[in-house]
Amino acid sequence: VSRDGALQGPNCSLVQKVAKAVVIPVIASGGVSCLDDLKALETAGATSAVVGKALYEKKFSLESALAQFG
Repeated sequence: VSRDGALQGPNCSLVQKVAKAVVIPVIASGGVSCLDDLKALETAGATSAVVGKALYEKKFSLESALAQFG
């Protein structure tokens, strides 16, 4: 959460630790700034991610994210 709105990249190592520790879906939040960040979160085990500011700042489009991950 400390990375929310910062567009400085997500904390993938923490997401990976959480994803390994639980059996429920993990939703990542904070820091996403590009499609590569979404790929890294997917690799870390997140099932979805909050990307509000990245979309607002037009870092990528919802259509491009859905085309790659949808």
